[in-house]
Amino acid sequence: MSDAKVETIVDGLEPIAILIRADFDAEGLHFFTPGSFSQQVAYMRHPKNKVIAPHVHNPVARQVLYTQEVLLVRKGKVEVNLYTDKKSFLTSRVLGAGDLILLCGGGHSFKMLEETSMIEIKQGPYAGENDKTRF
Repeated sequence: MSDAKVETIVDGLEPIAILIRADFDAEGLHFFTPGSFSQQVAYMRHPKNKVIAPHVHNPVARQVLYTQEVLLVRKGKVEVNLYTDKKSFLTSRVLGAGDLILLCGGGHSFKMLEETSMIEIKQGPYAGENDKTRF
């Protein structure tokens, strides 16, 4: 999926990141991730009085091999640098308030272009320094 508001960044066939701009808008439910991803990202816009039935999520055993993280920029501006899984620079993007990125492969780094606040969502539990390899 790729347009001005949603961009999938790949290295060959490997997805590295999915970027959803703050101004993305569409009626209904839209998943940006394939069912095979360990982190699912979707957008929902429903009309007034739409009801989503009460529900619980069943315990389902899942095997997670790689951490995928979602960053939501609340305020500010950040440059995200993306790298291949071989640690070679691939590309960069600038994210602003309301933009969201799923980091789903390869590597990444960040440079704050102004004071920035973000929310990070990823699988746990956090494994400390064993969770990542810096380069």
